[in-house]
Amino acid sequence: MRTTRDLSEIDATMLADVGGKAANLGELIRAGLPVPPGWALTTDAYRQVAAGLDLTPGDGLAARARRHLLGAEMPAPVREAIVTSYARLGADVPVAVRSSATAEDLPFASFAGQQDTVLNVVGAEAVLDAVRRCWASLWSDRAVAYRESNGVGHAGVRLAVVVQVMVDARVAGVMFTANPVTGRRRETVLDAAPGLGEAVVSGAVDPDRFVVSAGQVLERRAGGADLAVRPRPGGGVERVETAAAGLCLTDAQVLALAELGARVEDHYGTPQDVEWAIGQDGALWLTQARPITTLYPLPRPAGPGLRVHLSLNVAQGVMGPFTPMGVSVFNLVASGAATLFGHAPADRLDGPAFLAEAGQRLWIDLTTPLRSRTGRAVLTRMMPLGEARAAAVVRELAGDPRLSVAQTSPRPFLRGLRRFARRVHAPARVRDALLSPARALAHAARVGEELDRRLDPPPGATPAQRLDHAERLLGGTFPAIVSIMPIVITGYALLGLAARLSGTRVGDLQDVLRGVPNNPTTEMDLELWDLATRVEPEAFREAPAAELARRYRAGELPPRAQKEIAAFLGRYGHRGVAEIDAGVPRWSDDPTHILGVLANYLRMDAGSALAPDALFARGAPAARAEVDRVAALAARRGRWRAPVVRFALGRTRAYAGLRELPKYHAVRAIAAVRRSLRAVGEHLAAAGVLDDAADVYFLRLEEARAALSGGDLRDLVRERRAAYERESRRRHVPRIVLSDGTEPEALAGPVPDGALTGTAASAGTVTGVARVVLDPNGAHLEPGEILVCPSTDPGWTPLFLTAGGLVMEMGGAMSHGAVVAREYGIPAVVGVRDATGRIATGQEITVDGAAGTVTL
Repeated sequence: MRTTRDLSEIDATMLADVGGKAANLGELIRAGLPVPPGWALTTDAYRQVAAGLDLTPGDGLAARARRHLLGAEMPAPVREAIVTSYARLGADVPVAVRSSATAEDLPFASFAGQQDTVLNVVGAEAVLDAVRRCWASLWSDRAVAYRESNGVGHAGVRLAVVVQVMVDARVAGVMFTANPVTGRRRETVLDAAPGLGEAVVSGAVDPDRFVVSAGQVLERRAGGADLAVRPRPGGGVERVETAAAGLCLTDAQVLALAELGARVEDHYGTPQDVEWAIGQDGALWLTQARPITTLYPLPRPAGPGLRVHLSLNVAQGVMGPFTPMGVSVFNLVASGAATLFGHAPADRLDGPAFLAEAGQRLWIDLTTPLRSRTGRAVLTRMMPLGEARAAAVVRELAGDPRLSVAQTSPRPFLRGLRRFARRVHAPARVRDALLSPARALAHAARVGEELDRRLDPPPGATPAQRLDHAERLLGGTFPAIVSIMPIVITGYALLGLAARLSGTRVGDLQDVLRGVPNNPTTEMDLELWDLATRVEPEAFREAPAAELARRYRAGELPPRAQKEIAAFLGRYGHRGVAEIDAGVPRWSDDPTHILGVLANYLRMDAGSALAPDALFARGAPAARAEVDRVAALAARRGRWRAPVVRFALGRTRAYAGLRELPKYHAVRAIAAVRRSLRAVGEHLAAAGVLDDAADVYFLRLEEARAALSGGDLRDLVRERRAAYERESRRRHVPRIVLSDGTEPEALAGPVPDGALTGTAASAGTVTGVARVVLDPNGAHLEPGEILVCPSTDPGWTPLFLTAGGLVMEMGGAMSHGAVVAREYGIPAVVGVRDATGRIATGQEITVDGAAGTVTL
């Protein structure tokens, strides 16, 4: 046990061993900030008292640990140090005894309030008792549950104790140096109430609130606190009634506190959650500072001024982080895309300027198109098709004077469009799409065949040659596969033409898009369903997915199942959840998920009218009936319109399924690169550079190349794996974030009770039991249940076949989940804000896919 009376005397080694508050106080004192005098007990003292603690898991762990810590004899050196250090403060000086656990203030969880603070402690024996209580609070039921929910192991946590001289506070409270609701940086939010800050921190009062930005008090709101926490003579605190008499802080005090908060933030280099007090003499005191862990890290701005960033992860239905190799691979693919428009980056491995990384996720800078008259028109028309909620945010941002139109000429946009059209032969593709569907579809098939020839490196390729091949394949994949898109766009443009000629809305023509051909994702799902009708069902009854995967890998499934599953994975094993990340396993790497889905299919009656193949088969007749209806509406507006509408909708159906094909091919290329990189990883592991071949996915491409010359990257990989796991637990990822930290959606306020509305995605109405699924791996969906999820990518779609309906937080009418739901005839609503939080598994809900509503 070590103690110090002045935290400025704590050395760097000691600070590393002390919980967050003690370390913070020591740094703040050295920075000359107004922190009350105090001293710290390091975690060495806790280790001594906690020696022999029984950490056997079970319901009684928390109570058992508390009994041990409260009943264990305090070591004599620890007791003596506490008594001696307290005596140095003076006779019976009131102090605050605060806990500071090593698991606090983590990047993914603050643990704020999980351990105890004891206020106005008077007398050495009382201090000793308060220290014991703080140690024991590391094992309160709430602290144990919080650690378990955040994946923090119990064995490694320890607790230091900070003892501070009490501030006899006239007013106290909490200050955030960035707005914790909107995310806006350098906008200070203060909550204040008379008396000790405990009243504010514990939520016992409705505090006064102040918002400060750029040296101005923007908001003053009286809270109406009717009680205060005051120190009692002789120790302890009491709650006393107070009479509200206006705001408890003057503007001058608010600005002084905001300036103090800015100094703390500058000192630590990150926004801070600060507890403060103003003494009876008017002096300002800092009693605690910790980082705000809920703020999303900001992408690097691509230029000056306010920037607008769209989450590529959210748009692609990948809520988790990217692996480092996944980022590196995507940068190469995006560089190929930028090159098509004449904006090739200086270094392809860095990715284009409009793509940035933050929080191990990728962000697209929308500022340039948003500040262009032409770009703004394109964004506001196209974004609702893929991400309706993001489109609504962009429309709101268009009215922000800081994002006013700066580029009025359409020439830059048209130049880029001409380059793109020329390089993908768009005029020829559009001509074929209009005049010869056979030629258009033959071109789409040739793209796949050409990719087949380029996927694998030459036999016997060295690790360096594999990396060369990966860069060539990824850099050239996008220009090839995107040449399919002019055909797809032609089909959807003709859908719009048919809507105009018939006097209907595009959103009312959803049935035209049911059961369309040439969609590789629906073909995959239906093949899996067909497989389920052929395998031996007894092998899948009551067997967990993990056990099925083990049997498959060991060749222990019945012969037909073993053969059929191998054939399916041979064709579709490159797919998986979050498949655009090269570092994420494919179904061929781990078939657990897909075998679990297969077992679930076997619970359905193959001959039922609700069987997926039957539902899909009914889609084409329903679409033909819809075409007849729309043509009849067009005929009423002019006889010539009906044949034009039939022609347009026929082309739409021929090409709509191709929408999934470019991504399908991109994922094939990424999966091939993943396989090749595995061989590079095996070489590096054999050379001692990495512990395991899979560690290569936690390097970037340039790092993997440099590692071929030797070195030791094992510590780097371990750090990155730990950071990846932390980011995987992040609960909130903004859809759009501004460069000042603002999340525009947060400004809209909470969703009103009972209002679950989104974008109509697939017509039909269904009432059923909701199943909230945050991760499809291992998810179980009973036939007919309504799937409620954050977002989807193709790895989710096998679940659709048994779903009665679909509700998604993300997406638009043309997003992946919406397209697949329509083809299966599943009622679907997308873009439903906070659906996974407001709907509970087992709750009966009604989904109206035409109206875009979900009724609880």
